[in-house]
Amino acid sequence: MNNQRSRSLMRGATLSSLFPSLSNSGDVPKFPEGPVWEILNPSSNFSLKLQLDEMVKNKKQNYERYKRDGFGILIHNSAKIGKNVVLEGPTYIGPNVVIRPGAYIRSYSWICDGSVVGHCSEIKHSILLPNSKAPHFNYVGDSILGSGVNLGAGCKLSNLRNDGRTILLRDGESGDKLEDSGLRKLGAILGENVQIGCNAVTNPGVILGCNSNVWPNVTVSGVHSENSVIKD
Repeated sequence: MNNQRSRSLMRGATLSSLFPSLSNSGDVPKFPEGPVWEILNPSSNFSLKLQLDEMVKNKKQNYERYKRDGFGILIHNSAKIGKNVVLEGPTYIGPNVVIRPGAYIRSYSWICDGSVVGHCSEIKHSILLPNSKAPHFNYVGDSILGSGVNLGAGCKLSNLRNDGRTILLRDGESGDKLEDSGLRKLGAILGENVQIGCNAVTNPGVILGCNSNVWPNVTVSGVHSENSVIKD
């Protein structure tokens, strides 16, 4: 594999490259300076788990805070929660979020301002950054959705290898190994404005740069740079 391409792909897996519009204003998680997937590492000092544990401990103005099975759940008063939604804590649901009927929000989910979780969609240990959408029959596991991301109906972001080994990050074109994430569970990291078609599947460890487009019914593997179009 071309070493320059390898370095370029890994440099693209940072906060400034994948989520350039994100600021520290508002209730968004704090990302590491290095590879963004480290926020999904439960052992790191800035992990999503630690940040959510801290978030739900403190009651905030304009938030409803309650416990279920001993774990805190924090919901902004402007959020809309549909019927038959299942919530597990610790979980954070921000301003103007819409959780549609029948959704399943599992523990350690951080759902930011204006995001949508749709009917029969399942979110687990994941971050939905502002105005991202998993609106129809989606599975989002151990993943990060950048602002403006939209998942087509039936799109699944898988997070676990069949053999249970740690997730390897690979070049999306050549398949060559870039890095071992060290994580047994890692879904997809989708840069801002990524669009994924209906019934597409991302294999564990997918990273898509900003403005990438995945066609319907495609299975995606590996790391892809910004503006990629993935047809097969």
